[in-house]
Amino acid sequence: MIEDSVETFDAIIIGSGQAGNPLALALAKEKWKVAIVEKGALGGTCVNTGCTPTKAYVASARAAWAIANAPNLGIEVPKSPTVNLKAIKKRKDKLVNQSRLGIRESLEDSAQVTLIRGTASFVDKTRLKVGSRVLKADKIFLNVGARARVPEGFEDVDHLTNTSILQLDKVPESLAIIGGSYIGLEFAQIFKRLGSKVTVLEKGDFLISKEDQHTSELVREVLEKDGIKVICGANCLAGKNKKSGGVTVSFQKDGKDQKISSTQVLIATGRIPNSDLLKPENAGLSISEKGYINVNQQLETNIEGIYALGDCNGEGAFTHTAYNDFEIVQDQLLGDKKRKLSDRITNYALYIDPPMGRAGMTLSQAKDSGKKLLFSRMPMSDISRAKEKGETQGKMEVIIDADSEQILGATVFGTGADEIIGTFLTAMYGKMSYKTLMNSVQTHPTVTELIPTLLQQLKPLKD
Repeated sequence: MIEDSVETFDAIIIGSGQAGNPLALALAKEKWKVAIVEKGALGGTCVNTGCTPTKAYVASARAAWAIANAPNLGIEVPKSPTVNLKAIKKRKDKLVNQSRLGIRESLEDSAQVTLIRGTASFVDKTRLKVGSRVLKADKIFLNVGARARVPEGFEDVDHLTNTSILQLDKVPESLAIIGGSYIGLEFAQIFKRLGSKVTVLEKGDFLISKEDQHTSELVREVLEKDGIKVICGANCLAGKNKKSGGVTVSFQKDGKDQKISSTQVLIATGRIPNSDLLKPENAGLSISEKGYINVNQQLETNIEGIYALGDCNGEGAFTHTAYNDFEIVQDQLLGDKKRKLSDRITNYALYIDPPMGRAGMTLSQAKDSGKKLLFSRMPMSDISRAKEKGETQGKMEVIIDADSEQILGATVFGTGADEIIGTFLTAMYGKMSYKTLMNSVQTHPTVTELIPTLLQQLKPLKD
C-alpha cells in the first residue's frame, strides 16, 4: 500500500446516525477536516427503519382504531375504515425522505465534511478502507448501528424484519411475530389495527422481559383486548415455507408440539451490532461476547483515539441515548470534559397504544439495590382525564429512596405516558425531593395531575 494514496483527515466518522451526523457538523464548525462514511441511507436506524417510519405507522393505526371505536364515544360510523397500506407507506416514505434530504444538505453545505459512500473496515488503528480508498485519522468515531438478529430455525425461511416489513404495500392476511419485546409488540398492534390477524410468539414466560411482571401482564391485557393472540413460553421455535405460500411456525408449549400458519412472519428477536463489518480485530478493538464495542465513561474504546457511539456500544439502543453519546464526545473533545456515561438516567418508551414510559429503575432492580424504599401504584382508571377520553387502561407507579427522598424509578403506562414520564425524569435529573413534586399544583384536567396523588399514597415497600 502506497502511503501517498492515503487520504488524511482530522476525524473519520463511520455511520450517519443520530450521533455521527451532529458530531460531523460540530467538528466541522471547529474547522476539523472530517470524513463521514455511510454504507446505506443517511440518517441511520431512527430515520430509515426506526422512529420516523414506525411512528408514522403508529399514527395511521391509531386513526383506524379511533374510527372503529368512535361508537364508544357516541359517534356513529356507517362502516369500518378501509386501510390503504400503499398510501400509508407513501406518507411514511415522504417523511423519511425529507429527513434524509435535510441530513444530506447539512453535510454537503459544510466545506469541512467529505461524505463517502461504502462499507468501512479497519486496516490498522488509524487507517480504514472503503472500497478502493484508504482513509487515515488520529480520531475515529464508530456509529455503525445494529441489524436484526435472525435466530436459528428461520435462516432459510421467507421472513420479514423491522426493515423489510416497512416496504410492504399490502396488509398481510395473517402475521406471526417471533419475539415479544418492543419492536415486535409495536408492529403487532400496528398490523392488527390495519387488518391483519396477528399472533405473537415469545420464548420467555412474559412479554418485554426487562420490565416488571406486573407491567408485562398489563401490556399483554392491552394487546389481547385489541385481538392479538399472545403465546408465551413458546420453545423450540422453527419455521418452514409452505408450497402454497406463507410459513408454518412450529414450537413447543408446555411440552406439547404445536403449529401455526401465517401469510407472513416477522422476526423480532433482538438486534446485533454491526461491529463485525468493521473488522475490529485489525485495530485491536475490545469486543464483548454479544458483539458490542467496549467503551469507557467517555465512550473511548480500549484503543486511544477510537470512540464508539450509538447502538454499537451496548450502552443504549435509542435515538436519545445516541444523541447523548454525541454530547458526551463533543464535551470531551471541545468542552470542559465533565460529561460522562454514568450521568445518564435510563429512559425509554414502548409505543403501543396506550404507550408506556419508563425512567430509572424497575421495581425488581430497586429491590435488589438494598435501599430503603417507598412505593406507590395507581390505575389509570382513577384519573378523570383518562375516563373522559375513554382510555382507562394502564397504571402509574413510582419508587422512592426513603432516605434521600429522591425518585429512583417510575413507570407510566396509559394515555399520554410517553410525554408524562418526562415529569418524573426532570425531577430525577434535578435531584428533587419527591415532596416538591407531591406538593406541586398540576393542571386539571390532565393525566399528569395523578402524579401528586400518586406520591401522597407512598408506603414503605416490604420484601
